[in-house]
Amino acid sequence: MTVLPAADAPIPIFTTLKEVYGSLATAAKHASFFVLVLGRERWDELVREFDAKFGHKPTYVARAPGRVNLIGEHIDYADFGVFPAAIEHDILIACAPRPASAVTAHSGGHTPGSVVAENLHTRYTRQVFMPTRRHTLGDDVPLDAVRVAPWHLDIDKSELRWESYVKAGYYGVLNHFFSPSSISPVPVPVDILVTGNVPPGSGLSSSAAMVVSSTLAFLAANGIFDGEKAPTKGELVNIAVENERRVGVNSGGMDQSASVIALPGSALYVSFVPSLHAEPIILPRDAVFLPDRFNFGDSLVVSNKAESAKHQYNLRVAETLAAARLLSHHLNLQVDSTDGDNMKRRLVTLREVLARKSGFYRDEQDAQLEDLVQLQKGLVDMLGIAMDYLLPESDGRTDISLDEMIDKSGMDEAEFRENSRVRAVENSSAEITNFELYLRAQHVFEEALKVLKFREVCLAGGGAFFPSVHNEESKLQTLGKLMNDSHDSCHRRFDCSHPKVNDLVRVARSFREVETGRGKGRIYGSRMTGAGWGGCTVSLVHREDVEAFIMHVKKKYASYEGMSEEDLASCVFATEPGMGASVFKFTD
Repeated sequence: MTVLPAADAPIPIFTTLKEVYGSLATAAKHASFFVLVLGRERWDELVREFDAKFGHKPTYVARAPGRVNLIGEHIDYADFGVFPAAIEHDILIACAPRPASAVTAHSGGHTPGSVVAENLHTRYTRQVFMPTRRHTLGDDVPLDAVRVAPWHLDIDKSELRWESYVKAGYYGVLNHFFSPSSISPVPVPVDILVTGNVPPGSGLSSSAAMVVSSTLAFLAANGIFDGEKAPTKGELVNIAVENERRVGVNSGGMDQSASVIALPGSALYVSFVPSLHAEPIILPRDAVFLPDRFNFGDSLVVSNKAESAKHQYNLRVAETLAAARLLSHHLNLQVDSTDGDNMKRRLVTLREVLARKSGFYRDEQDAQLEDLVQLQKGLVDMLGIAMDYLLPESDGRTDISLDEMIDKSGMDEAEFRENSRVRAVENSSAEITNFELYLRAQHVFEEALKVLKFREVCLAGGGAFFPSVHNEESKLQTLGKLMNDSHDSCHRRFDCSHPKVNDLVRVARSFREVETGRGKGRIYGSRMTGAGWGGCTVSLVHREDVEAFIMHVKKKYASYEGMSEEDLASCVFATEPGMGASVFKFTD
């Protein structure tokens, strides 16, 4: 993925909490209260615990926030733009090279590249691991010679383990910044201590925050930010996407982009074609309506992508890729290349199908920014043509069998399985016999159009889609309707919601019937957010009604019954759009 100047800023290295969080008020909050460490000062506690566990002080704290996707669900891996924002909740990793004087304090020793990883949460135990170089005989070298392969770390994909995300972050640092050659520099031994308040499995991307922060920690501990190899924000996004795939998730890049590139007070329009680009978008506000406060409700149904990937998330990736392959054949688009008499097949996304059909695929490769006018027109056109080709021949069904897909793809069975990721899905689940291509593609194209409409309204209103949207109230109502329609599509077309999430959305939307003392509750929209199949909702609520809204949800959502106020505070909360990832450097 090529990176544009918009994502070409360096990773910020800060020395004050005000810089880390983007505002003095937010910094003060993080410095004074953190429920997971029993109310003590969060950062001071992290430093004290690091010293107690390792016998020396940390030199850096790597920080990466969670994110909320305001709109644009399950379309980033189809290469369509999305609209996320970073949240104030984050993952922090204190780290330092292990000094020789500290090796007796724990079992890490001073082996180059070794890692001792601790977690402030008592449920997670100490982990000690080190990378290895794989030496394999090469076909084109003498038998007494060896070819050095990249670094290797064992990552268990069969179960969800906290250290897998740490290892994934380390993996990318090793293979991007340390040659496996025996004469090249080797990584230093590192001690790390992890803490975080992004609820795992909540749909707020704790996994991406964990991978980004661990990547930053190993970069910092190895002094890479001090040299010419220091990655930009865009390069960090690319590395983090690659790293998270090592735990078995075919991530599209939205989570990592929001966690790394976000700015305080703004959402991001993140696009991936022709290159990674993140455009800060200030959410609408005026002197009366201040709707830049988004409220989150946790459904209490855990949604971990690493666990659901085999049967849900990765299946959706395969379905969208298969839909793109069928449409490209039906529309007679040239998406493959030839090498002599051999056809070189590759994965094709729905975004590429749209661009080739609309006639701007070749031109966009040389463009600095995607042409949103062309994209909008292309989306409308795609929704009006060719979609019926994704349906089976028999009437009344929307799902299609593997044999029917192969027949419509113009490829033989082996080629199709390999170039749609269907093979990987089948290998992980013998229960899948039919696939929903029509509904999945319809969701992707319509959701991509909603994102562009959402962006347009936030920027100015009016425009091609909404010429009558001029005042703040009409903007908020329009944004809320787009959020509501997005959830309904996620539920009915992409089948990525959950009954309890739907209940939480229903409870949130019912706030409009509640008397608040200022009239009816001002909620504009509510939808699921994140990978789905559990997790969180996000609701756009008027700032003055935030507390009343939170009380309403706590009272009316059945799954919250009997919970303590402390536990409820971690389930329903409000947050401002926050600062992206950074590294805090301790100074003498």
